Amino acid sequence: MNVAHAAFAFAPGLALGSFLNVVAARLPRGVSIVHPRSACASCATPIALYDNIPLLSYALIRGRCRACGGRIPVRYPLVELATGLLVAACVLVFGLTPRAGVAALLCAALVAVTATDLEHRIVPNRIVVPAAAAVLLAQTLIEPSPEWLLAAVGAALFLLLAALAYPGGMGMGDVKLALLLGAGLGHSVAAALMVAMLTALLPAAALLVRHGGSARKMAIPFAPFLALGGVVALFAGESLINLYLGLF
Repeated sequence: MNVAHAAFAFAPGLALGSFLNVVAARLPRGVSIVHPRSACASCATPIALYDNIPLLSYALIRGRCRACGGRIPVRYPLVELATGLLVAACVLVFGLTPRAGVAALLCAALVAVTATDLEHRIVPNRIVVPAAAAVLLAQTLIEPSPEWLLAAVGAALFLLLAALAYPGGMGMGDVKLALLLGAGLGHSVAAALMVAMLTALLPAAALLVRHGGSARKMAIPFAPFLALGGVVALFAGESLINLYLGLF
């Protein structure tokens, strides 16, 4: 039955992804996410409703504005698809439960933060802080335990120490994102941080090979790796932790 529910949740997930595109495009610029209507970034022509259908519209107009022909960033369908798949996965794994709702909220915040950090190199407080508060409250109501708060504070402090030790490689936005991850994942946040750091080593190593010592001055957005770690830990964190502990 969860498969049918997950398939049904995919469409609302796409719609949520469409909204996250608006959030990612406007919040870093301090623009209202409510009005005005979405418009082409090249010619400012308002986008018609029939050109605003998640995934389908982008394919039909071949990724270009109908009015001016300007290219629409591929980020838009990618964010929609990622959000749809993640929401469906939350329902598939957790069923139609409050936990699935919290997981979907966490995933939505991670998608939005990934988009803003990749495009604007910023992790907006107006996304991370309210999401962390909402997720922490929801998790505590669903399963009363100090685990959620302790994990949130612990993960944030861990990255805060890293930011203080290496200011050029870590920002306070990443610290606040760790707070959100801890609130949503509990003790599994350890797996999220581990995955994030291991995967971030790959582009760092590539830059070092290509640019040598000067690569140390090149910043890599870390939020997408934290988001990836958060998604992996959400669905497989317990297994990863048990696998790791089994090595000793």
